[in-house]
Amino acid sequence: MTIRVYIAGTGTVCALGIDLAETEAALRENRSAIRPLTRFQSAHDPPLPVGEVDLAPETGGPGRTHRLARMAADQAMARASHPPDAIVIGVTTGGMPETESLLKQNIEDPNRFRHHGTGSVAEDLADRLGCTGPALSISTACSSSAVAIKIAADMIRSGRFKRVLAGGADGLCRLTYYGFHALQLIDPDGARPFDRGRRGMSVAEGAAMLLLCANPGQSAGIEILGAGLSCDAHHPAAPHPEGKGAWLAMTAALSDAGIPKQSVDYINLHGTGTPDNDRSEARALARLYPEGVPAASSIKGATGHTLAAAGAIEAVIAARCIDRGLIPANTRLLIPDPQLGLVPVSCPETAPVSTVLSNSFGFGGNNAALVIGAGRNRESAERPGRPTPPPPMRIMGSACITGAGFTEQTLSQWSEAGSCSGALPLAQISEGLLPRLIRRLKRLPRMSLALAVAAHAHAGGVDPPEAVFFGTGWGALSETHDFLTGLFESDDKFTSPTDFIGSVHNAPAGQIALYFGANGANVTASGGDYSFEQALVCADLAATGPAPFLVLGADEFHPALSPRFDPSVGKTEPFSDGGGAMVLSRDKESDGPAIAPVLFENGRNHPLGLSALVRRLTAEAGVNDHYGAVFVGIPAAARAAGEEQLAGFLKQTGFSGPVVDYRKWTGEFAAASAVAAVLAARYVAAGRVPAAMTGKAPVALDRRGILVLGLGSWVTAVEVMPS
Repeated sequence: MTIRVYIAGTGTVCALGIDLAETEAALRENRSAIRPLTRFQSAHDPPLPVGEVDLAPETGGPGRTHRLARMAADQAMARASHPPDAIVIGVTTGGMPETESLLKQNIEDPNRFRHHGTGSVAEDLADRLGCTGPALSISTACSSSAVAIKIAADMIRSGRFKRVLAGGADGLCRLTYYGFHALQLIDPDGARPFDRGRRGMSVAEGAAMLLLCANPGQSAGIEILGAGLSCDAHHPAAPHPEGKGAWLAMTAALSDAGIPKQSVDYINLHGTGTPDNDRSEARALARLYPEGVPAASSIKGATGHTLAAAGAIEAVIAARCIDRGLIPANTRLLIPDPQLGLVPVSCPETAPVSTVLSNSFGFGGNNAALVIGAGRNRESAERPGRPTPPPPMRIMGSACITGAGFTEQTLSQWSEAGSCSGALPLAQISEGLLPRLIRRLKRLPRMSLALAVAAHAHAGGVDPPEAVFFGTGWGALSETHDFLTGLFESDDKFTSPTDFIGSVHNAPAGQIALYFGANGANVTASGGDYSFEQALVCADLAATGPAPFLVLGADEFHPALSPRFDPSVGKTEPFSDGGGAMVLSRDKESDGPAIAPVLFENGRNHPLGLSALVRRLTAEAGVNDHYGAVFVGIPAAARAAGEEQLAGFLKQTGFSGPVVDYRKWTGEFAAASAVAAVLAARYVAAGRVPAAMTGKAPVALDRRGILVLGLGSWVTAVEVMPS
């Protein structure tokens, strides 16, 4: 029986109001909250219009994005009697509002930047709410929180989680305010989605959270009926002109929900107000509904574009529309653009609404669509359930980059007990990539693309990957640094649109999709040292078909930003970076080694997380019978806690095989676990671990696998098993 996903609690904060009641009242009155910027001084006179949240000043807290997330989460959890089993949050700015000020003051103390990372928002909520399970951070630009809701729903459908808090948050910052202006995507008069005179969007901030739960005995309530992901694979910033990716996401969501398109009563449009985005979405809708589009509107003329929070805010409002019989207006619409063939709702309407299709599209062609609906009777048609369990993820090809070089150089160095730390020269990383494809790409996107191409080549003859799951702890630091440096040095007057496009965390994954023409899911996870594991978790949940897909992790070293952002950098030398990539498939005919995430627990507020790992690993067989080696990753900043956890693991399991502390070999960078996973896959395929790794003699695996442990703030486990 299919597990249904119910919305048990919601919370939202945006420019319209600090809770759902205020937001609903504003929507019923068709009010817009878009006003000239006041949060920080602007070089524009007058300041550009934005959607600001009226927050009281606060000092000593984690930052603006975190405060917004806390407010929404507290509302969503108000009636909950237990903490969520997991948290999935979409974020793009993270601590950037505060980071910008610190960088402008030339502050270098890493402790002052501890809330910079996008993953710190989910981690803050996990600690605040007592969540002991995974806290995943999704960063796919403006579709981030809709993707997060999709992943959270899949977690519940898997049967492994009962309650998941999902949503998104973003605070206003200079990076996004000036970045979208540099792209000439801001309407100086305020966003007017689908209007004939529209000129662009209005950047905004906000947060929204949904507590999702499994309750198969309930016959009423509002549900996440389905979700669909896609990628345009067309351009780093511009949407596909015919809305191909938007159409794919919507059709996938309706298919996942198991309902006909005619069942949709209202469409929450992405509708940013930019000429290209609105045109692309209108054409996608015309293709989906050639007979006529249902009632539809964009609320971004009221809220502004809240970026990563938009999908979650609009999902919460969609649920409210169903509950209260509301169809919001397309606020600030004066004259519909006749060339679009789409006439949005111009005034708020009171009418029965049972099913809403909600769209969210972002940079890199990252598209997500959600179907939200009133509860159906248990006797009604159920959408097809996913296989239980799905076929394993088989490794068809793999590649890594370390300071020693690509995969073969890294394997050779490891076999000789030589360090692979350091940073490979950019020219060497770029070998084999066409100059015309990479001329505007800096270090992280080049590294990521090189990894993807090498992994696919190693797979030999396998079709190009259909989907991409990317993990990065810190994103594109070179682009971020160069954009902000140019901004600060020009007194906020000049910025680079190219650097802004490249600064989003999902930009490398978008480049990979462009290269391969990958129109499937394109998901970027950014959770510090555990980002690759998060990407693998997302792939395990969302990639269920037989087509090949790519999972990779990569991070770059940047001399100015890495020591500030990553607390492990600077504790050891030389400075290092790199990553690893795998082409995976669930095709039952595949015979490569299998990889699976087997645990992701909060190591800070869940001291029993290690015990849970031990119980899981020893449930069916002894650890020594199951694994021939353990690769352990302990970030330098968590060395004391990690070593204590490792000692406990070895004592409780009695594992007697080789234990490889791989960060002493790779150097310190967030994506080091991706390298370890690739090397584990190569050793499992070869059936042995070289003597240099064991400190003694080579170890024959004898049909056993390798366990890749992540210890410290989080306890993660990934197993690589022979075919």
